[in-house]
Amino acid sequence: MKRLTIRARLTLLYTALFTAAGAVLLGVTYVLVERQLPGGQPMLGFAVQGEVPSAEVDQLNQVFTKQVSQVRTTALTTLLTQGGVALLVILAAAAAISWLIAGRALQPLQQITDTAARIAQDGRGLHERIALDGPRDEVKRLADTFDQMLTRLDHSFDGQRRFVANASHELRTPLALNRALVELAITRPDASADARQLGDALLRVNERHERLIDGLLMLADSETELTERSPVDLADVAAHVLETLPCQDLRVTRLLEPASCTGDPVLLERLVSNLVENGLKHNVSPGWLRVETSTVDGRAQLVVTNSGPVVPKYDLETIFLPFRRLGTERTGRGLGLGLSIVRAIAEAHGGRVSAASRPTGGLVVTASL
Repeated sequence: MKRLTIRARLTLLYTALFTAAGAVLLGVTYVLVERQLPGGQPMLGFAVQGEVPSAEVDQLNQVFTKQVSQVRTTALTTLLTQGGVALLVILAAAAAISWLIAGRALQPLQQITDTAARIAQDGRGLHERIALDGPRDEVKRLADTFDQMLTRLDHSFDGQRRFVANASHELRTPLALNRALVELAITRPDASADARQLGDALLRVNERHERLIDGLLMLADSETELTERSPVDLADVAAHVLETLPCQDLRVTRLLEPASCTGDPVLLERLVSNLVENGLKHNVSPGWLRVETSTVDGRAQLVVTNSGPVVPKYDLETIFLPFRRLGTERTGRGLGLGLSIVRAIAEAHGGRVSAASRPTGGLVVTASL
């Protein structure tokens, strides 16, 4: 048997109290009416004494007593019948009134639940507060405590995002300066072969650091709440990305149907680009890549499927974590930020991203916005 909700239990409690009160009232009324009705004792003997034979008086008294008893029984039966009907009416009315009273009493808790659900689903609504009005009772204190927790979490996440963004911006300047100095050193006419080789190595390291900082910036930007939205068709974005990215010797299949949504065009282009780049980078030769866009249940959907190495199912969730790379890819050129940025962008647009491994190797990554 399923456990009853709080509202159902309160309704049953209030209904039982109302019904019990009605039953007590009916019982008291029955006792009072029973005491007021005559008991049916002989009452005619003094009125006809000496004029009517005693046998007839006794007969008249018996008839009178029988009639009084019938009237008494009929009155009490009618009282019980009508009282029972009234009790049923009270039971139905009590159930309806109790349901309304329970809903009214639980309305503040429902407000707290709705706010928490919006924050949990959106993931970007930490600035929202319950701001419950009313007397300072237990529910009011609960709502105020919840608001204080949201305030601390909001400040904490904002501080974290600002730190990442500020640190990334500050690191861009010295990296750009390092790149310029190294390029200047290796392009000098008197630069030796060893210096040029060292400079090329330093440029590769510098480029990796620049890509890391760009990824951190994009991750910080995608985790902030969107302030401006515009119509975007994922099919157009995917077509543009596939034209700009080199596909090498991979066989690319395009199934681009209209997939309209609203959001930040720059972030959505980065989402598509990261998914396609992930499918191209973690592939085999010769391999293939399939990019699909469509509208499913009113939501724009992008599906990127690729051949490649087999990915264990227990690793499917970890690939969306920052700086997480699988197996031999840990020593590759990847930074482990691509799919984490994809998930952050999708969640910023009220969407979700999931991955499924293919038995023959490769992944099926689905982004729904």
